[in-house]
Amino acid sequence: MPSTPSVGGTTDQDPDWALDFVEEVQDAEEETEPALAEARHFTTYKTWDMLRFLLARAEFPVDVIHGEERFAEDEDWGYGPPRYVRPERVQLAAEALRATSYGQLISGVDPAELTSAEVYPLGWSEPGALEGGRPWYDGLTQFFEAAARADDGILVWLD
Repeated sequence: MPSTPSVGGTTDQDPDWALDFVEEVQDAEEETEPALAEARHFTTYKTWDMLRFLLARAEFPVDVIHGEERFAEDEDWGYGPPRYVRPERVQLAAEALRATSYGQLISGVDPAELTSAEVYPLGWSEPGALEGGRPWYDGLTQFFEAAARADDGILVWLD
């Protein structure tokens, strides 16, 4: 599940500091549950692979699911190392997310495509399975828009 904390525009790469910061943010936001416009952490839960598949299918210009640049290659924050999306790429992603509705993403998608591609979690033949990603896509869009307004970069990892 990608977790995506919005971090200040710095490009300094200090994995120990970043992991401590991320854990503090997660703990604090678990208690306060801020609106996405104020949140510093967002997770796509089990929709991460479906969103990855749909965004790749749409030739999305930024990898918002896995991140784009190495941040801490030797670190493991769950299922591999965290990656970084620079502030200017966050801007591009926010614009592209805003311009691409979820309806556009799933238009013409046959659930069998997701099944044959072994997109996690399986079960795409269930009625309305594709609709399950809508709230997470909307949240991802809001989160990236807020990070773009703050001129923040974003750390991304699967956990």
